[in-house]
Amino acid sequence: MFSGIIEEAATVKNIEHDKGNIHLTLECSFVDELKIDQSVSHNGVCLTVVRKTTDSYTVTAIQETLDRSNLGLLKAGDRVNLERSMLMNGRLDGHIVQGHVDMKAVCTDVREADGSWYFRFEYGVDREMAKQGYITVEKGSVCVNGVSLTVCNSRENSFEVAIIPYTFEHTNFGQIRKGTIVNLEFDIVGKYISKMVRI
Repeated sequence: MFSGIIEEAATVKNIEHDKGNIHLTLECSFVDELKIDQSVSHNGVCLTVVRKTTDSYTVTAIQETLDRSNLGLLKAGDRVNLERSMLMNGRLDGHIVQGHVDMKAVCTDVREADGSWYFRFEYGVDREMAKQGYITVEKGSVCVNGVSLTVCNSRENSFEVAIIPYTFEHTNFGQIRKGTIVNLEFDIVGKYISKMVRI
């Protein structure tokens, strides 16, 4: 379980292809605090630490994960948003994030707004999935590349988020351009409500 509050944008050190899987090796400032079998969110995708050295660690993404996320597009040197699992004895600063990416979206517009930025993302709509809560709602929560954000200008297949300078500088939002593929996780509360309404 995560909150969508990014701890660090880590650097991809190496990518190893192994049949349908990839092994991602990353460098970050808290490698010494990680342990084998620990869950860490990578651009919103919950992955397990499988190897570790003094300055880097490795996680494995299987084909299902690669199909639903942007992890298969990563290259050495790219920045990845990291968050360790949530401590249950503190404040929930973002929203409840599972680390189970629902789908990919594409950035269709980036515009500066006097010191902040608006990013628009577009995604494919499946009517049946939409009935199950795979949608955005105005002022609701959405997770983009692991970042907990508030939806604005929500449409049937797109939405915008407003990004403050801190988020722009401390996550990989600073690298997102028109055409960039991102990971989406829709609000789990909305999914449960949609399910209950249909019963």
